[in-house]
Amino acid sequence: MTVGTGRKRAQRQPNLTVSESEHVGLVQRACSDPDAFAQLYLMYYDDVFRYCVRRLFDSHYAEDVTSTVFFKVMHNLGSFDGTAIDFRSWLLRIATNAVNDHLRDARRRTETIEKVVNNSRAESDLAIDCDQELLERKIMLKQALLSLKPKYQTVITLRFFENMKLTEIAACLGKKPSTVRSWLLRATAKLRDKLDAAKNNSGAIS
Repeated sequence: MTVGTGRKRAQRQPNLTVSESEHVGLVQRACSDPDAFAQLYLMYYDDVFRYCVRRLFDSHYAEDVTSTVFFKVMHNLGSFDGTAIDFRSWLLRIATNAVNDHLRDARRRTETIEKVVNNSRAESDLAIDCDQELLERKIMLKQALLSLKPKYQTVITLRFFENMKLTEIAACLGKKPSTVRSWLLRATAKLRDKLDAAKNNSGAIS
C-alpha cells in the first residue's frame, strides 16, 4: 500500500470500529494485505494526525510527520504483538519519535516556531473581532512549548491534550510511571518559567 503525503487528510470512519479479537486479526492480516492495512490507516489516521498537530501546531508539518509515522508502521507492523489499546500506545510512541526527530533539528524547530507565530497573526488579521492580548498569550504558550526539550513537550501533550493517565503515558513511552511523573513536574516548571520570563521580556521566548 502507498501511504499518501497527506495534503488531502484521511477521515476516520466510525463504521470501521472492530472488536478486540477482530482487531488482533486485522493487525495480523495488515502485515501482508494492503486492504487490511488501509483499514488500520483509516481507523487511526485522525488520532495520529491530531497528536502531531498538538505537538507541532501546524497542519502541514503534522501531515508530513503523520505520513512518516504510517510508513514506519507499515515496515514494522510484524514486530507488534498486543491488544488494541497496546496498538494505540505503540502508534503514539512511533508518532512521538517522529515528532521529536522533526524538532531535534534546530533549523526545522526554528522554522516551526516562526511559522506558528506568522500563521497565528495572519489568522487574527482575517478575524473581525480579535482579542490581541489573548492572541499574544496563545502565541507565547505555543512558542514556549516548542522550545522545551522534546521529552518534556511530549509528556505535557500526552497528559493535558490527550488526557492520558501517567500509567498510559508510561506504557506509550516505554518508561516507568515514576519517570513520567518526574518529567511532567520538570516540564510544567520549565514551561511556567519560560512564560514568566516572556512576560517580563516583551513576549520573547528563550
